[in-house]
Amino acid sequence: MNNKVDLSINLGNLQLKNPVMPASGTFDIRDTILNKEQLNSLGAIITKSIASHKRLGNPGPRIWETEAGMMNAVGIPAEGFEYFKENILPLLEDFCVPIIVSMVGDSITDFCQLAKKLDNFEKISALEINLSCPNLNDGLYFGTNKDVLGDLIYQLKKNTGKVVMAKLSPNVTDITEMALTAEEAGADIIIIANTFLGMAIDSEKLIPRLGNKVGGISGPGIRPIIVRMIWEASQRVKIPIVGVGGITSTRDALEMFLAGASAVQVGSANFSNPYVMLNIIEGIAGYLNKKKYKSVKDIVGLIK
Repeated sequence: MNNKVDLSINLGNLQLKNPVMPASGTFDIRDTILNKEQLNSLGAIITKSIASHKRLGNPGPRIWETEAGMMNAVGIPAEGFEYFKENILPLLEDFCVPIIVSMVGDSITDFCQLAKKLDNFEKISALEINLSCPNLNDGLYFGTNKDVLGDLIYQLKKNTGKVVMAKLSPNVTDITEMALTAEEAGADIIIIANTFLGMAIDSEKLIPRLGNKVGGISGPGIRPIIVRMIWEASQRVKIPIVGVGGITSTRDALEMFLAGASAVQVGSANFSNPYVMLNIIEGIAGYLNKKKYKSVKDIVGLIK
C-alpha cells in the first residue's frame, strides 16, 4: 500500500485509520481466518448484535441464495449481555482499533438498560443501534416509524457517553426523513442501510423458502438503491454517514464515498472472500494515488 495517501477518517468523535469495517452479523472474530495483524488493519471491528438476554432467533431454514445476493431470516440470535462480558469482551482487548458493539432490543427500556451496562467498558468506542427490531410494546418497528425511532435514540443517548450509530432501515418511503429524525434525536452517525424485506416461495413444495416466511435481502442487487439513499441523505444531514449494502469490491465502496458516505461496512461478501475488506483498503489507496487525491476525505460526497 502506498503511504502517500491518508486513509484516516473521523466519524464525529470516532477516529478510524481507514474507512472500512465489517457489517454486524456477517463477521465473527472467533471464526475469522484473519490474523490479529490483519484484524488490526481494519478501520474498526463490529461485534455480532448483542441483547440483554439470550435470543434464539428464527426457525430454519434461515438462508436462501438469490440471483444477486442472499436472503436471511436469522432473527438475530444472541447469547445475552453476561455471555458477551465474559466471553467476547476479553477477546476484544487484544485489538487497537475502535470496537463498535451492535445492539438489539425489544423495547426502548431494553435498549437503554443494555446501553447503560455497555457504557461501563472503556474498550467499547461506539454503540450501533439495530433499528430493524420490532418494539414489542406496540408492535412497531423502530426503523420504520419516525416517532418511535426518534424516541429510542433520544432516550438511549441519556444512558451512554459512547458514540451512537443509528443503523437505518431501507424499508421506508423517504430515507432522508428517517436520517433527519435520527440526527435531531442525537445520533452521532447514521448507517445506510439494513437489509430490504423480501420473500421467496418454493413453487414445487408450495411453501416459503424461509422458515420466517420473509427475510432481509442483501448483496450486490441492492447496492444501487443504497447508493441512491446515501446520496439523498447526504444532502440533508450534517452528521457522518456509513454506507453498507452490496459491497464486494473497491469500486463498490468508492461509489458510496462519492455519494456521500464517509466510511463503509462490508457484509455478505465476507462469506465468499474473507480477505475482501483488506483488498478494498488496499484498492482505495491505489485509487487515490491514481487520481492524485491526498486523502479519502477528498472524495466523500463529490457527487452533488
